Amino acid sequence: MIFLADESVDRQIVETIRRAGYEVQAIAEISPGIPDTQVLSRANEAGAVLLTADKDFGELIFRQHQVHSGVVLVRLAGYASEAKAEIVVAAINAHAEELESGFSVVTGKAVRIRRFLL
Repeated sequence: MIFLADESVDRQIVETIRRAGYEVQAIAEISPGIPDTQVLSRANEAGAVLLTADKDFGELIFRQHQVHSGVVLVRLAGYASEAKAEIVVAAINAHAEELESGFSVVTGKAVRIRRFLL
């Protein structure tokens, strides 16, 4: 499984996911400042699940019906960076297959996954 981390995702999360053995490409490292539509396009081209803390991707997926390979929205405001990273990695480990082609929201209390029919 490959992930593409939007610029809104904490660096600590990206590094922790990499240490857990997953491939993560980070927009902050490869193309900082590109628009959300291009971020989503890059994720699709790579067959990657998009990691983001930006709710605007919900607009692209649900209202504009943009194609995606899976989106994980990280909603962990108020948590320390290390705690955020641990929660996200735990969610990935527990729900890896479900995250692909779904729209998932990771909070400190739950992981909500909306699956899309392909």
